[in-house]
Amino acid sequence: MSDSKSLRSQLLSLLKEKSYLKKKVILSSGKESDFYVDVKQTSLHPEGIYLIGQLLYEKLQSGEKVKAIGGLTMGADPLSVATSLVSVLQKNPIASFYIRKEPKKHGTEQWVEGSANLAKEMKVAVVEDVVTTGASTLQAIERTQAAGYVVKRVLAIVDREEGGKETLQKAGFTLESLFTKSDFI
Repeated sequence: MSDSKSLRSQLLSLLKEKSYLKKKVILSSGKESDFYVDVKQTSLHPEGIYLIGQLLYEKLQSGEKVKAIGGLTMGADPLSVATSLVSVLQKNPIASFYIRKEPKKHGTEQWVEGSANLAKEMKVAVVEDVVTTGASTLQAIERTQAAGYVVKRVLAIVDREEGGKETLQKAGFTLESLFTKSDFI
């Protein structure tokens, strides 16, 4: 295992440089905010995606074990793939999957991509780039469960600390985030 504290510090620096914006924005929840964290800017950076994959993989090594990680496309896509890649390098494979925003309109008409690598009742983690209210995270959990998988872990890069953690707790899930709003301000 690498030095998680050092990797975490490196990732936070990169998030502050590439992803953190101090300005008024409207969030996907419809709420107005005076800051924005666009994790995609960091997850699409070579060092950023490495750090994210390594830290999410390390987080999954403690607590309940899962066999796959995925979330709503597009924010979760690089996160789940990076974690899966690191897992293979560590000789402890964790599959990745994507949850569509709409079901496929042709062929299998499925919500979950990557199902050929998953088994029904498989224990999985749902991952998000940023959690605000928890609504999209709950949607990802519901679609994952409807596809026949058991959600055991819920991870995020950033918890904006705006009710998402509590929403997920009420639904029976614990949000595990690498960072919170207070890490940025």
